[in-house]
Amino acid sequence: MNLEKYMFPCISKTLFGIECLGCGFQRAFVLLLEGDFKAAFVMYPAIFSSLIFLLFAGLHFIDSKRNYKKTLTVLVTLNGILMIGGYYYKHFL
Repeated sequence: MNLEKYMFPCISKTLFGIECLGCGFQRAFVLLLEGDFKAAFVMYPAIFSSLIFLLFAGLHFIDSKRNYKKTLTVLVTLNGILMIGGYYYKHFL
């Protein structure tokens, strides 16, 4: 099944011709679903940290008794570093 025809277009790339920090996430996620973990990481280095962040963000809303703020802060920082690093590597090296 070709999932690429169902993917959302990047607004930044469509309007300005510049990729955003999230460009590649959907394609990397599809590669993960296909079992190609290395290609997913190469496509979007922050894929694993993004999924872990989304998991904990979901837990934060579902389980309000526990405090996930510290974990979410660490994951946001880590994810931001990986996103910026991956963008820099993809476009400037």
